Amino acid sequence: MTTEEPLPLAGLVVLDVSSFIAAPAAAAALADYGADVIKIEPPGDGDPHRNSFRNASYPQSEHNFPWQLDGRLKRSLALDLKTDGARTILERLLKRADVMIVNFPPPARERLRLRWEDIEPINPRLIYCSLTGYGETGPDRDRPGFDVTAYFGRSGILDAARYEGGPPGLSLPAQGDRATAMTLVAAILMGLRRRDQTGKGGWVGTSLYANGVWANGTSAAGALIGAKLPPRQGPDKPRNALTNLYRTSDDRWLQLLMVRDDRLWEKFCAVIDRPELLVDERFAGRPERRAHAMDLFAILKPVFAARPYAEWERLFAGTGIPFGVIGRLADVIDDEQAEHAGIFAATTNPDIPRTVNTPIRLGFASPRTAGPPPAVGQHNDEVLREAGFSDSEIAALKKSGALG
Repeated sequence: MTTEEPLPLAGLVVLDVSSFIAAPAAAAALADYGADVIKIEPPGDGDPHRNSFRNASYPQSEHNFPWQLDGRLKRSLALDLKTDGARTILERLLKRADVMIVNFPPPARERLRLRWEDIEPINPRLIYCSLTGYGETGPDRDRPGFDVTAYFGRSGILDAARYEGGPPGLSLPAQGDRATAMTLVAAILMGLRRRDQTGKGGWVGTSLYANGVWANGTSAAGALIGAKLPPRQGPDKPRNALTNLYRTSDDRWLQLLMVRDDRLWEKFCAVIDRPELLVDERFAGRPERRAHAMDLFAILKPVFAARPYAEWERLFAGTGIPFGVIGRLADVIDDEQAEHAGIFAATTNPDIPRTVNTPIRLGFASPRTAGPPPAVGQHNDEVLREAGFSDSEIAALKKSGALG
C-alpha cells in the first residue's frame, strides 16, 4: 500500500497582507504547491487588483482573468487593519502563521504596526517578507513603486531597449511584477530553510528596482566598469545582418540569431539557396560580414520576404541555425509546445477554464488545480473559527467594523 506524497508546501500558513500584483502573485505560487494562503484585504472592495481587469491597458474581457491568476487558491479574510479588533485577529493569526507577505510602503507599515520589529515579538519563527518599489531605506524608500516605473523605467531597461532616436517603449501589464514574484518566492524559501536550520524566523524581501536592474544585469554590469551600450538600430540598419529581424511574406517577423556564423555561414547560404554569397568577397569572413552588414541586409530582406514563416521554419528546422518567430499571444495560447512546457493550467472555474501556470516545475509534484478565486471576506467565519474565535466573538467583531 502506498500513500500519495503531500505537496512540498502543505502545512505552511501564509498571510498575504499585500495588494496589486507582485506580492500577491508570489503568494499564489506558494498556494499552487500546497500552502494555506489567507488573503487579508480591506472590507468592501478588497484588494484593488480585483478591478485591474477593467484597466484600458489590459486585454478587454468581461471576465476577471487577472484575479483568477493572482487570487487563486487563497482564502479571503476582510479586515480593517486600522481597528483594534482587527489587530486582535491579526495577532492571533500571526501566532500560528509561518510566512507573512506585505508590500505596504514603509510609512503605512509603521502606522499599522506591520514592520518586522512590530511582528517579531508576536512570532519570532515567522518568515516576514516585504516588497518595496525602491528599497527599504534611502531617499526614495517611501515612493510608491509600480513595475513600469521601478522595474522597467528606473532600471534602464526601457531606455536601452528603444531604437536609436525613438521614444522609450512601454512594457505590457505586470511583466516586472511576475518576475519579481519569483524572487519573493525564492527569498521566502531561503527564510524557511534558515528556520529549519536554526529555529529562527526573520526578514526577507526585495524591491522592484533591484529586480529590474538584475534583469538588466548584463548591461548594468558593463556600465559599472564604464562600458557603454551602443544604441539599438532598427531592423533596417543592422550592425549584424545575421542577428536581425526579417519580415516574411505572411507579415510575420523572423528573428535570425546566427551568433556563430563562422560555423554556420555555409549551411545558411544553402538553406536560403544563395550559394553565390559564399564567393562574394564582402562576406568572406566574420569581419567582412560585419563591415558590410547593410549590403548583406539588402540581399537577405527580399529573400525572407518571399516565403511565409512556416516555410522558413521548415527549412531551418534541424540545421542548428538559431531562429524564431516574434510570437503573438494568439499563437501562444494554442501552441503545442506551450502545453508540453506546462505553461497553462486548467481550472474548475467555468468562466475562466484556463489560466497561466506558475513557472516552477518539480519532478515530484504538480501545482494544485484552482477553482474560482475568493470573494471579499468569503472565508471570514471559517478562518476565525480555526483561530479559536467563538461565534459570539465573530459577531461582535463584525458589529465593530473590524471584520468586513
